[in-house]
Amino acid sequence: MSHIWSMVFQRLALGFLTLFIVSLIIFGATELLPGDFAQEILGQSATPETVAALREKLGLDQPMYIRYFGWLSDILRGDFGESLANGQPVADLIGRRLGNTLSLALYAAAIAVPLSLGLGILAALFRNSFFDRFANASALTSISFPEFFVAYILIFLLAGREGLFPSISSFRTDPSFTEYLHRAFLPALTLTLVVTAHMMRMTRAAIINLLASPYIEMARLKGMKPMRVIVKHALPNALAPIINVVALNLAYLITGVVVVEVVFVYPGLGQLMVDSVAARDMPVVQGVALIFAAAYVLLNLTADVLATLSNPRLVHGR
Repeated sequence: MSHIWSMVFQRLALGFLTLFIVSLIIFGATELLPGDFAQEILGQSATPETVAALREKLGLDQPMYIRYFGWLSDILRGDFGESLANGQPVADLIGRRLGNTLSLALYAAAIAVPLSLGLGILAALFRNSFFDRFANASALTSISFPEFFVAYILIFLLAGREGLFPSISSFRTDPSFTEYLHRAFLPALTLTLVVTAHMMRMTRAAIINLLASPYIEMARLKGMKPMRVIVKHALPNALAPIINVVALNLAYLITGVVVVEVVFVYPGLGQLMVDSVAARDMPVVQGVALIFAAAYVLLNLTADVLATLSNPRLVHGR
């Protein structure tokens, strides 16, 4: 198992290096935005003296590299700065919204992962049948549409015409579990339709790739039922690529919720980021973008470790 820990430390080192590069890109991209932040905050009627004072207060009069390393050192201490829009700590704003985004991602994953694995197994079992073609066509159709289009279609079908679910998923107080499931169903279903195709098709392809293996042929010759052959023999050996694609899609569920949260007015990190961009609240934008990058790197690391542990040859180093 020593090489597993060695791989984990290597991936962590690469992850920190990736986050460092991403932090450079995030900070540089916000610096390249046109206009003067201080002028935008104070408005066009502000005097030059007031703008200069605010620039000095925010540190905008210092060189970019000094401000970057100051920002990075504060981030490493857990200080994301203060919001320019309301003066609240950015960490508090992110903390209140992070739980909502994670809840929505877990809600969508709880629907998408079992559904995708089940459809992938059935599509491999009934390969080239009508069910296989229909499942593939439906999955490709759902993934071909933009997220906002899928969201508006679901709103039209399930909220506008039938009124089964609310079209706006915002909630001011802490809702009960059943109320949350009801109000967040449409955004969770939108994310499910977007990510199901990847996981289903990878599951199908990984299982079909193993069905021609000698040990599968031996299991069939022994008279084992097709479903048992797939679930007991093919699926465990196809876990590595399936785990990878599931982890990547879970990362997307966390980092790719911006459009979905905006459409449904869901109080998550995506909605916070869009509101902050509109208000030119750069500390919040930088903090949210860095959290998204960290989540993506962490889930990729988790996928690598789980895919390695699922393969006995890699675990035992043979």
